[in-house]
Amino acid sequence: RGAPPCPLTPRAPQHIPGRLDPAAPWGQFLLPPDPPGAGPAARNPLGGPGGSEDGTRVLVTGLHACGDLGPALLCHFARSPAVAAVALVGCCYMKLSSAPEQQQQHPGYPLSASVAALPGHQLSYRAREAACHALEEYQARLRGGSAHLRAHCYRAVLESLIRAAEPGKRHLGLQPGRKAHSLSFPQYAQLGLPLAGLDPGKVPLDSGAVGAMLEQQHKVVAFCTLGQLLAPAVETLILLDRLLYLREQGFHCALVPLFNPRFSPRNLVLVAARTPLATALAGLLRDTEDGHSSEDEDVEEAESPREGQN
Repeated sequence: RGAPPCPLTPRAPQHIPGRLDPAAPWGQFLLPPDPPGAGPAARNPLGGPGGSEDGTRVLVTGLHACGDLGPALLCHFARSPAVAAVALVGCCYMKLSSAPEQQQQHPGYPLSASVAALPGHQLSYRAREAACHALEEYQARLRGGSAHLRAHCYRAVLESLIRAAEPGKRHLGLQPGRKAHSLSFPQYAQLGLPLAGLDPGKVPLDSGAVGAMLEQQHKVVAFCTLGQLLAPAVETLILLDRLLYLREQGFHCALVPLFNPRFSPRNLVLVAARTPLATALAGLLRDTEDGHSSEDEDVEEAESPREGQN
């Protein structure tokens, strides 16, 4: 008789604070916190060039990886043999660096040689910012005439006031509050102008010019709606660029619509591994609203990640 099997002893997650340096060699990818006293010393869980210290391989997961963090994780996977697979959900595309903006080894966009070779592949800040929005949620707001739409006009007027005072200030990413639609514009501006380094007392908030701009809310909403219609195409280009980058490196990868986008607009998960994905993804593509699907339905869902879109 052999020895009885060892009981399962799952290990709790290890929380390792640190900074990520996309330009560093993969063995130095994880750096100590900044400032140093922010937490315990960081240790690269992958160890040295030969892999992790105990010889195991790891799965790198990025959940709503903001800006360049997503591309950094993909590049880290590509050059780190100790990373067996990666699962990535992107976010905050407007924070991606591009080749003209930042001369680094791997800009946030484009990653792939295929997209970089396309004429007109460049994406403006406005296009990347629009790709972050929730098309399904916005559609519901339009149909219901939601008061949240007022925030679009507020932001546009505030942007005009800031640029009139400081022409060099653009796309500051100000967030005066989550309930902006419930405020009057002077209240909104009182919160937003200091974030731009401006004194609200020196900016006329109740002038006729401000009132005239606020009366153009319907035009602002129409403009934002057009941007929302283009948003899925921009996000698709960004995600396909990442998938093509991985395929150019010889990895097995796929974009998986993991759940209904009405639950969360970032429903597309980019998965990649050094071995075929068929076994790993067999169960994921069967997760439909009614709880079952055929193989044909699985393929159709994978090819059309959003309802009503090709």
